Amino acid sequence: MRITIGRKEYFNAAHRLYNPEWSEEQNLAFYGKCANPNYHGHNYTLIVKLAGEVDPKTGYLVDLKKVSTVIREEITDRFDHTNLNLDNDDFKGLIPSTENFAWVIWNRLRKKFDPKLELKIVLFETQNNFVEYNGE
Repeated sequence: MRITIGRKEYFNAAHRLYNPEWSEEQNLAFYGKCANPNYHGHNYTLIVKLAGEVDPKTGYLVDLKKVSTVIREEITDRFDHTNLNLDNDDFKGLIPSTENFAWVIWNRLRKKFDPKLELKIVLFETQNNFVEYNGE
């Protein structure tokens, strides 16, 4: 039996969208308020989905307690109440857009789960804006 399981988590982080190769005026024209030099924050919602074949011996795809622990250790403990631009090496040389943040999160999680499992994440930056990423 093939199935998808999921876990939802919440955390907060600040960032500034800013391309250092552009002038302040170019950044403000492109990113608007998101280029504020004093940063701005979001209440993120993260959904982590794993898909694969259920183990007939356990009845599990993956123990959801393990999924919760991995997300806490790799994502929420690392990023919650931080400034993505200043506090995290994951964004050195990387604009912390939601698209890039989803890529960072996916890569951190991919290392922690069995490679035979498909991994997909959905990262909500606001109630209306989100990004999905599955490694492709």
